[in-house]
Amino acid sequence: MKNYIGILVLLFIVSCQQGVKEPVQVEASTIGEGIEKLASDDFQGRMPFTEGETKTVNYLKEKFSELGLSPGNGDSYFQEVPLVEITGTPSEKMEISGGKEDFDLTYSEDFVALTLKTDSEVSLEDSELVFAGYGVVAPEYGWNDYEGIDWTGKTAVVLVNDPGFATGDSTVFKGKDMTYYGRWTYKYEEAGRQGAAGVIIIHETKPASYGWNVVQSSWSGARLNLESDAPVADVQGWITSDAAKKLFEASSLENKDFKSMALDKDFKPVPLGLKASVKITNEIKRDASKNVVALLPGTERKDEYIIYSAHWDHLGVGRPVGNDSIYNGAVDNASGTACLLAIAEAFKKEKQPKRSILFIAVTAEEQGLLGSAYYAENPIYDPKKTVANINMDAISNPGPMKDLTITGYGHSEMDEYAREIAEKQGRYIIPDPEAEKGYFFRSDHFNFAKIGIPALYASGGYEDFEHGIDFVKQMNDEYLKNKYHQPLDEYDPETFELSGIQFDAQLMFEVGLKLSNEDYFPKWYDGSEFKAAREK
Repeated sequence: MKNYIGILVLLFIVSCQQGVKEPVQVEASTIGEGIEKLASDDFQGRMPFTEGETKTVNYLKEKFSELGLSPGNGDSYFQEVPLVEITGTPSEKMEISGGKEDFDLTYSEDFVALTLKTDSEVSLEDSELVFAGYGVVAPEYGWNDYEGIDWTGKTAVVLVNDPGFATGDSTVFKGKDMTYYGRWTYKYEEAGRQGAAGVIIIHETKPASYGWNVVQSSWSGARLNLESDAPVADVQGWITSDAAKKLFEASSLENKDFKSMALDKDFKPVPLGLKASVKITNEIKRDASKNVVALLPGTERKDEYIIYSAHWDHLGVGRPVGNDSIYNGAVDNASGTACLLAIAEAFKKEKQPKRSILFIAVTAEEQGLLGSAYYAENPIYDPKKTVANINMDAISNPGPMKDLTITGYGHSEMDEYAREIAEKQGRYIIPDPEAEKGYFFRSDHFNFAKIGIPALYASGGYEDFEHGIDFVKQMNDEYLKNKYHQPLDEYDPETFELSGIQFDAQLMFEVGLKLSNEDYFPKWYDGSEFKAAREK
């Protein structure tokens, strides 16, 4: 911490000598107050469609109003997001038949299953299991794991992540960096496009980047979705790696090394000689959740917008762990939402910007980035006039960080805006060192990028000024193992370190402040898949 304070003092002295007016400071106390409130048991884990949502969105509306920000959607602080809630109860067993001996997989212990179909009952009945490799159709890579089979009535069994991760070969997809083909959302979408009755992802902790406990908590209970005409498989699910081994041992395949088989570019889907039966009983509820939207109008270029985003939702009340069933989501994402409020406060203290600043606390990120997806499909402000998106999600550090890790580094000139402020703070820039975990596709900036808006998603995550690299890694590993999407993600004012969160929030504030007083629109780099959407 001494090094950090010394850097701040030195920067302050230099700026004073040069006559540079320093921006106002984002208040750590505002961040702490926001996290404590949002992550309290009173907010019941902030699940959409619950009392926790009502308390959360009203709290955010009141805070934005108190700051003097205008409603961001006409005369309302809310953008209604119509969703369907499906509370599916799977049968306790998934029955596997067709091998030498029938056997069952046990719900939660061996498999999870859900459906996006709104029928009262959805089932697989003796659905033929077919191994479809990584479940990828990628013409640009010459890859098609579904080719040559009529998928009607069949269930695809697929591996998590993509072939590049497994090989580590930079010439295969993007090497260890996950592509969108590696995300579970893509695998479910592709199975639907192929007309499969079911799709089951084989879980492994390393390529998934989270343990089976996260699958148990995230794929159980009520699930939300945007209603869509897009084709979907009847049943979507996961099985453990041990359950998968049991499947392949019982299968008719001579070659049981299914992982190696899937890495062959000429791989074609292989029937397992097994059938699966499972039933899901649904309770259906349709309602509208809310994105909370607040506006700070610009003075000169008020029809140009910078969007700050953070998701307000978490998992609500769920499967008990120990004696606790409230998934408070202090880090994920009371931290980012509190930063949204603190940055709004800082902008109000600054000289009013030339461009308008939009603050959006989006809903249902944990259900598949649904609130930001809805905004992207129904933008309140013209995407062509939207300068950039700055997204904040799960910010937690032991203290101010020496690095600024940019998720999606190399996509746009937002990297250089971040670099300028980071260097001012005495920090260095690094790309995400764990790009294989696919974080670029796992938060709301992704939906803004998809409609062409250059997005910055960054925070310190590698090296702490005082504690170094190993300590940060140990802290991150412990969070992912024991707290991520678990009831232990709680706020304790005695132990929760705010200085690192404030340091990151200050950087995000200053990046937006610089953009807000320019007339330049950051560009996508050549080679980014999002450039075409901007130019279109």
